[in-house]
Amino acid sequence: MDFLSIKERAEKNWKALENLKQHLIQIGMGTCGKAAGADAIYAVVKRVLKQLNLLGRVMQVGCIGTCYLEPMMTVRKPGGPFIYYGNLTAERAEEILLATLKEDNPKSEWAICYSGEGPVDGLPRFEDLPMIKPQVRIALRNCGLIDPENIEHYIARGGYSGLMRALQMKPEEVIEEVKTSGLRGRGGAGFPTGMKWEFARKSGGKKRYIICNADEGDPGAFMDRSLLEGDPHSVLEGMLIGAYAIGCDEGYIYIRAEYPLAIQRLAIATRQMKEAGLLGRNILGTQFCFEIHVKEGAGAFVCGEETAMMASIAGGRGMPQPRPPFPAQKGLWGKPTNINNVETFGNVSAILAKGAQWYASFGTEKSKGTKTFALAGKIQRTGLIEVPMGIRLKEIIFDIGGGVAKGKKVKAVQTGGPSGGCIPADLFDLPVDYESLTSAGSIMGSGGMVVMDEDTCMVDIPRYFLSFTAQESCGKCVPCRLGTRQMLDALNRICNGHGTVEDLDLLKDVSETVQKGSLCGLGQTAPNPVQTTLRYFRSEYEAHILRKKCEAGVCKPLFHYEIDPEICNGCGLCLKRCSVGAISGEKKKPHRIDLERCTKCGACYEGCKFEAIRIS
Repeated sequence: MDFLSIKERAEKNWKALENLKQHLIQIGMGTCGKAAGADAIYAVVKRVLKQLNLLGRVMQVGCIGTCYLEPMMTVRKPGGPFIYYGNLTAERAEEILLATLKEDNPKSEWAICYSGEGPVDGLPRFEDLPMIKPQVRIALRNCGLIDPENIEHYIARGGYSGLMRALQMKPEEVIEEVKTSGLRGRGGAGFPTGMKWEFARKSGGKKRYIICNADEGDPGAFMDRSLLEGDPHSVLEGMLIGAYAIGCDEGYIYIRAEYPLAIQRLAIATRQMKEAGLLGRNILGTQFCFEIHVKEGAGAFVCGEETAMMASIAGGRGMPQPRPPFPAQKGLWGKPTNINNVETFGNVSAILAKGAQWYASFGTEKSKGTKTFALAGKIQRTGLIEVPMGIRLKEIIFDIGGGVAKGKKVKAVQTGGPSGGCIPADLFDLPVDYESLTSAGSIMGSGGMVVMDEDTCMVDIPRYFLSFTAQESCGKCVPCRLGTRQMLDALNRICNGHGTVEDLDLLKDVSETVQKGSLCGLGQTAPNPVQTTLRYFRSEYEAHILRKKCEAGVCKPLFHYEIDPEICNGCGLCLKRCSVGAISGEKKKPHRIDLERCTKCGACYEGCKFEAIRIS
């Protein structure tokens, strides 16, 4: 069957799904959903339908982005709206299904929102949820809406129309389209994608390679994983367009083995593409031929760097190489190579489908389009979002993320993963674009965004990230190998109460040396957490050193817990929570903490309902 026939069938089947005369139940089956219990929800749905002897379609979808609500389920009765439910247990899911399907009671008090025909009394539309309303979903356009293991769902929603258009253009015209869109690489420094493609196409030789960098290793980042799990074809279509543009017939997806679900769905997607004539020889009846290989990485953070990645694909040790020559000149196996990350390719497929001017209408003059971010840390609404470039940090953190929980104050946000910088709350008017983040000492990176509240120690944070980058350093160059360790040792001294003022000068000097002298981006950006916390939170360093005080109550040698006798009413909750018996006192009378026995685990502090326990 040719592709146009497949497309016609896919659109017909999708329309039939939209007008289904049966119950349609969707379950978020990304890694976040599965980790929260989605498999149990799926099993319950199947069992209830069988129990009630009802015809129904159970459909797995990827993560729609509201990870704080997982596991999620949507239920639609024939002709009715989708009703969304979140934070489910198997028991509650069963109760909702029985009430909805048997008694025509949708249990609105447990619902979150609805979509489709409405209104539904007391429920907002999904599009109007605070986390969703400000978003513009381009890379994530299908995530949470289609079955990622069904190529027809992707095709029915316009999938591969970008490839069809590209194959009717000259490769140079495709490159010009991407250049006009203003798309910049979404995995690091933001190099213009079209220009990168142009370099690869103009390089000498007949053999070229294209690589999708899916080696997402940042703590707290899950953008690439969610996109590959929720809509793998958008990325694969972008790779095909890029391969056609630069003139290559072979590509690799380099993905860490810790992403088994994404790998599984990539395998299913590539098999379906071959069956549809979208991979292999003479794609869509043209002279274009292309094959994709999936290469699983062993989890080394440094392999996210281009030259280290190519070394790993070729079977060597993942270690960076000096540049120039750049990959576009001499890359995989010495051949010209183009490398883009997952999100970049996901945007490419949309750009060729809808046009460069459409894409360039979003964002700012120098940072076009949208960017996905993984919201994590001390924030109420964790999840995956996609927003126009130029949006301000405060809009993301407060309007979309809902601020921090428990009435705490936001202290800072770190963008760009372990190599990003910590931006203080008084700079949250900063627009999110490449130049603005760089001016603040941070980076866009792949899109991790970790929010910190007043209980976060801004000396412990760089220590945490330095422990990661020092361990992940490949050791090839001296500045990174020794410099990250020197900075980590100094931070350990400060957090343990043995730091000196000279350590601050040491951190400044060594961070600059590592930044300027390291071979690859891992070392060059590793000092960012140190430099930005010294720049914006120097007073916390000085408190650790001069007053031997960690005001956030994180660095254990530098604080202790006390119970305020004026507030404590002797409820006994702290006594019950203490696992080492360090708290004593009579019922309804103020309690005490034995500082010798206290391990500073924080259980009493977190559990006190009356805020009678303070950090001293």
